Amino acid sequence: MSLPPFLANIIGWLRAGYPHGVPASDYIPLLALLKRRLSDDEVRQIATELVARGELPIDSTDIGVTITKVTDEVPVEADVERVRKNLNEAGWPVADPFRRDAPPE
Repeated sequence: MSLPPFLANIIGWLRAGYPHGVPASDYIPLLALLKRRLSDDEVRQIATELVARGELPIDSTDIGVTITKVTDEVPVEADVERVRKNLNEAGWPVADPFRRDAPPE
């Protein structure tokens, strides 16, 4: 079974850095480093797709679903926030009544 390119790159990187296997003490730091983060280009691509749909206001669910479609991975909250910030800065409304920091209605 072939791995997605993202995972194949990670495995190649691990094999190069740890040719004799990953020591147990390095597992947690490595997992922290390998947490998926969107590139700036991916953030722009996702924001562009959301705006092109014309369904406003956009919410965190819309952002998360679009991130999953583009990256084929479950989004992390930091990625959702980066897309949200990008949209807000461009003047596109982002509404999410479930956010902890959302003002009360």
